[in-house]
Amino acid sequence: MVKMRGFLYCLLASLLLSVARPLPHHHVTDHDGHTEEHFHHLHHGKDESHPDHSQVEEICHKLSSPNADFAFALYKHLNAKAEAESKNVFFSPLGISTALSLLSMGAKGDTHKQLFQVLGYSDLTSAQVSEAYEHLQHMLGHSQGALQLDTGSTLVLQEGFKPTQKYLEDAKHYFQAEGFTVDFKKQDLAIQEINKYIAKKTHDKIPEVMTSVESDTLLVLLNYLFFRGKWEKPFDPKDTQKADFHVDDTTKVTVDMMKRTGRYEYYYDRDNHTAALMLPYQGNASMMILLPSKDKMKHVESILSKEYIRHLHDSLFRSSVDVFMPKFSASGSYSLKEVLTEMGVVAAFSDSADLSGISEEVGLKVSKVSHKAVLNVDEKGTEAAAATTIEIMPMSLPDTFVLDRPFLLLIVEESTRSILFMGKVVNPTAS
Repeated sequence: MVKMRGFLYCLLASLLLSVARPLPHHHVTDHDGHTEEHFHHLHHGKDESHPDHSQVEEICHKLSSPNADFAFALYKHLNAKAEAESKNVFFSPLGISTALSLLSMGAKGDTHKQLFQVLGYSDLTSAQVSEAYEHLQHMLGHSQGALQLDTGSTLVLQEGFKPTQKYLEDAKHYFQAEGFTVDFKKQDLAIQEINKYIAKKTHDKIPEVMTSVESDTLLVLLNYLFFRGKWEKPFDPKDTQKADFHVDDTTKVTVDMMKRTGRYEYYYDRDNHTAALMLPYQGNASMMILLPSKDKMKHVESILSKEYIRHLHDSLFRSSVDVFMPKFSASGSYSLKEVLTEMGVVAAFSDSADLSGISEEVGLKVSKVSHKAVLNVDEKGTEAAAATTIEIMPMSLPDTFVLDRPFLLLIVEESTRSILFMGKVVNPTAS
């Protein structure tokens, strides 16, 4: 894994659509001559004012509850597979939801219904979901401040394949989708071009997302999210020392354990044997860490839900805390076809898939859903902190929060109430 000094999260989700069968539909308007300009952002004209942010927030918040439910459901499926190998779990719920939503815009019938059911959008119309994603992209683009957050979607088209004009325009309008063409029949070259594109978008932190592609692929839907942030309260490297991290009862590894005493939002849930701590970034994002007591991880995972996270969040109070946190890297690379099928997305992968909103002339089905996410954590973030923070501490003894055993984390963008990343760190030294 590429190492870097700083707090870094990058995500890529991709959907590959390949030919299932020819369909004798009517002729589609010729779309030859598409240029890069065809895929430019259509939120509003460059001379038009942005929508009122309170209105935009209200619209995009329609996604926060179903997206959270999807995140926790997906975590449980991914975790069930990772536990057998004692692996870390790390993924971007928002990236996967966005990619599947972009796909659903071209789906009809049972294919669309199943996607919406799994995503939790059954009570919303397609128009409401598309509009909410349009505004979500807008809010994320304006939430950066002291942190860097780059997100976007891309359509990689087989040379000569012509999706419907409406799908291309809607993808551009609601998801800011860019686009370019490759020749998937020249598989090695197509893979090289796609990997080069994503490496650039993720600042070379994901240099290889695709290792294989079918020669009959017509369209790859890419969604990427690159996040780089600095701690609001950085750790002092002079306080970092070697320490043991207990992977399980019989395995321990040596980590660089950071230490900082400060005022943090903290809560210990005695009923469920878990401590919660908020570590804010400079900007509109925070990391929420859940540390179950010894041998209580499975219990906490069994009750993990947006309701439980809300309970913890509402119970937080500002307290003096000694925080001990390892420098660590975590990553996840997943083929999601089996998981999504288990969750109820069946038709999209079958020969009965109805993706006629993408192409009326050629029958399409989804052949692969792959996802890769990378996380690196250290004391300061991507840059040394320029300011010195002085905190007035109470005389009482501080609480102690020691991350020396497996823990859960969520990275949340606050203005959109979006879970950008989620995971479990079982072994901080595993790549």
